[in-house]
Amino acid sequence: MMTDSAIPTLDGTTTVAPHHTGDAIVAANHVGKQFLTAHGAVDAVKDVTLSFPAGSFNVIVGPSGCGKSTLLRMIAGLESPTSGELVFGKGRANGAAPTNALVFQGRSLFPWLTLRQNVSYGLRLRGRSRAERNARADELLQLVGLKKFAGAYPHQVSEGMRQRVAIARALAVDPDILLMDEPFGALDEQTRMLLQEELLRIWERTGKTVIFVTHSLDEALLLADTIVVMSAQPGTVRTVFQVPFSRPRSLTEVRKDPKFAELFSRTWDILRTEVNAARAQQEELIP
Repeated sequence: MMTDSAIPTLDGTTTVAPHHTGDAIVAANHVGKQFLTAHGAVDAVKDVTLSFPAGSFNVIVGPSGCGKSTLLRMIAGLESPTSGELVFGKGRANGAAPTNALVFQGRSLFPWLTLRQNVSYGLRLRGRSRAERNARADELLQLVGLKKFAGAYPHQVSEGMRQRVAIARALAVDPDILLMDEPFGALDEQTRMLLQEELLRIWERTGKTVIFVTHSLDEALLLADTIVVMSAQPGTVRTVFQVPFSRPRSLTEVRKDPKFAELFSRTWDILRTEVNAARAQQEELIP
């Protein structure tokens, strides 16, 4: 029988990373992922135990190469664990297994399709009628503030607008879990701040479970209910903590809260150690 894993929190105490519970839409139980390379086996993720409640906003941070994206891809079903297990709870539809959609960083739209056609692409694959596809696409383009650009092509709008379309496309198939892999990483700071608040607004309206990967502590503290800090490779759970800021949130209000600076500092103290460890690993690989 597997036992729960004790994880240190920011205040030095420990918390328990639970196995699958009744309200968890997905849980990782001692999950690991190993890749075979020309130099032998490499552990990307090792012994990760986490639980993600339905409707929660979860952010994963950690140094480059620590397995954040690998964990996300395993939840998405694009990779399979080589150890441990992922346990999925019930989705909203008929108690079936939860569905998911993945939003990547950078350009992911089809350049030959209009914004409306990009948003409705997943519905087209599911055999929905053109009228139904267009109606749903227009509803979501309205949600992200881009309805008047429905007939435009990706090259005719800004990068920030393209990312909003990518989010709308993910929402079009009505997933239970929205997986986001550094979706704002390539944007300028002003656009990033606007889209962070836009994402919060969409999440508050839709109630999706969000698992969001980022390198930005600012972004994590603004968006998350729960922040998971991962170690350098192999990626393990270094700490998990709840974000205390009330909702709805705005960037300015969060940054004015005295707890913001304290949480940022304490989180960075942990993350700095892992970033330095990751750099040391990379230097060892340089001939």
